[in-house]
Amino acid sequence: VSNRFQARRSGLWPAMVHEQDVDASSTAMNNAALRVLNLDSQPGTAQARTPVGAAPSAHRAGTLALMLKTFRPFFSLALVLGIALALAACGSSSSSAGKVTTGGEPFGPVAPASAAGKPCVAVADPLPTGAPAVPVKVGPAPTTLISEDLTPGTGAEVKATSTVTVDYIGVACSTGKIFDSSYKTGQPATFPLNGVIKGWSQGLVGMKAGGVRLLGIPSDLGYGAQGQGADIAPDEALWFVVDVKSVS
Repeated sequence: VSNRFQARRSGLWPAMVHEQDVDASSTAMNNAALRVLNLDSQPGTAQARTPVGAAPSAHRAGTLALMLKTFRPFFSLALVLGIALALAACGSSSSSAGKVTTGGEPFGPVAPASAAGKPCVAVADPLPTGAPAVPVKVGPAPTTLISEDLTPGTGAEVKATSTVTVDYIGVACSTGKIFDSSYKTGQPATFPLNGVIKGWSQGLVGMKAGGVRLLGIPSDLGYGAQGQGADIAPDEALWFVVDVKSVS
């Protein structure tokens, strides 16, 4: 008590308290480390563990100080690695935000709902440069194939086994979205007629090169119940304007 009183009067009391706190903290940490590392009890002995708060012997204190000095870099490395792993986990969580997940794993966007029973609407997107207007028949979706010549051709006739080169533009019935067009690339497409959807392979037969035709394709002659990508819903009817450039 007298020592503390003298220290308080001399202005050293805060430093004295600080040193006592450091000693107490060091003692607690030393005892905890001894318990974890099992250094205070050797195999085959009945020596009791040092109780929390009790000062270790000088020998043990020296041994522990040496061990802490030796392993301190490893403790620091473990702390850095723990922080890095926590930050990586946060980044992984944020990167998958906004994605649909199942079983914790993200996957792509949800497929559009079925267009069954929905009516056709007018074209909603601006036409690509050079593309013709698509005269969608607004109202109930077509249930049978519609094939109408907008401009009759005069060249070679399209047959079921023909390969054709065409410009085209396609519109989804229920949304009016342009889902595909050769005018966007500026290059006509060439393909065998037996390698496309039934609405095309049936609807283009009889056309002649140089002709332009409107096709209204019911879902079962298009992409059916599975749809195609984000712009063609399941059970979606389709509208096309097809300009046949050549037939072979």
